[in-house]
Amino acid sequence: MEWKTLLSAKRWGHEDKPIRDNDDARSQFQIDYDRLIFSSPFRRLQNKTQVFPLPGSVFVHNRLTHSLEVASVGRSLGRIFYNQIKKDNPNIDNEVPLMSEVGNIVAAAALAHDLGNPAFGHSGEAAISRYFTNGEGKFYLDQLADHQKKDFTNFEGNANAIRILTHPFEGKGNGAYALTYATLAAIGKYPCESSIGGDKSKLHRKKYGFFQSEKEIFRKIADELGMLQDNDNPLGYFRHPLTYLVEAADDICYGIIDLEDAHRLQILSFDEVKNLLLPLCNSDKLETRLNDDLEDDDAKVSLLRAKAISTLIYECSTIFYTSQPEILSGKFNKSLTDALPAHYAKAWKKIEEISVEKIYNFQSVIAKEVSGYKVMAGLLEEFVPALVNNDTHYYKKLVKLIPKQFHTEKTDLYSKVQSVLDFVSGMTDLYAVELYGKIKGISFPSVT
Repeated sequence: MEWKTLLSAKRWGHEDKPIRDNDDARSQFQIDYDRLIFSSPFRRLQNKTQVFPLPGSVFVHNRLTHSLEVASVGRSLGRIFYNQIKKDNPNIDNEVPLMSEVGNIVAAAALAHDLGNPAFGHSGEAAISRYFTNGEGKFYLDQLADHQKKDFTNFEGNANAIRILTHPFEGKGNGAYALTYATLAAIGKYPCESSIGGDKSKLHRKKYGFFQSEKEIFRKIADELGMLQDNDNPLGYFRHPLTYLVEAADDICYGIIDLEDAHRLQILSFDEVKNLLLPLCNSDKLETRLNDDLEDDDAKVSLLRAKAISTLIYECSTIFYTSQPEILSGKFNKSLTDALPAHYAKAWKKIEEISVEKIYNFQSVIAKEVSGYKVMAGLLEEFVPALVNNDTHYYKKLVKLIPKQFHTEKTDLYSKVQSVLDFVSGMTDLYAVELYGKIKGISFPSVT
């Protein structure tokens, strides 16, 4: 792959429009970032769970604050890479005119990386999948073609993000977001279709990155950018290089900041968090500062968090830079955090172990996941048969509750089911719970 081709500012759905001069106030990729910031799907992330249930009196991260932080880290990763490559090749801006925009591309892609995640975090994805494998949705699954089934039995937020940003939803116009090809490709963490996703031995195929409905869209983007096709399976591509930086930003943020949230919720003590983060802080004088300059434990954790993130940003950007030959040839088969130097890798692995043991299996987190299963399954049980059949008074009333943008003129079963998933997966946690209560008769809707 070649950087000059990979960094395309061509816009999806507006390919024939001339690209504006970079002397304008914002570059093409800063425009991507701003469009995402002002979009409804991004705004809804403020009411979608990150790890912990949405807060009461103690504020913890939600999908929106997480995405903003990932974008910030991603911009730094991209900028450091650019500075490194420019130092070794002062002529890089002439050879690759958009190379200086790498940080902005990564920031925009990072901002959008969670747009497709349904309510209730990863348990929402699992609940949708379970409806089709073990619930009432199996009836509809049996009527689909084999290549369509895994889109539903293994519902994937990564693929859903690509759909949200490229699908012409009813009344929303074709290519309403019109993001650049480079940004869209950088979001595609697993650039393959569902039928070959799930191969744990290959990083670009651990999951999948686009539904059957967006297969040709992604193919067009990948071919335009010169992304390498996977010769072992023509249904997928090797990653766009900047995807590694988006992934690293995500890994760094949730790996480190989940500890900070756990401390605020008193799940982990200060000493536990300190012992986990200090090996990543790369500062001999930090422990003295923690003891002498700061009294508040939250402030101490914030300092440790900042230092740890700074170290990881530098290390991951360096790995990305030195691994260019392998990354551009599709031979780099690990995440950047999995390639950390041994002393940092040991600390990172310990954080992962403690997070699984004490954070992700914390009682309120599990309770949220269980509730998410019930709510998401309950919504699908009502809306899928309603939109597919639409043949009774009750079903017709239910269909009227689905906003126009999620309706489809297509008559095939796959498209109808996908329209319901567009509606349900886009809900916030609170809206999903409220709608579930109303249609199940648990709560009675008010007039307003």
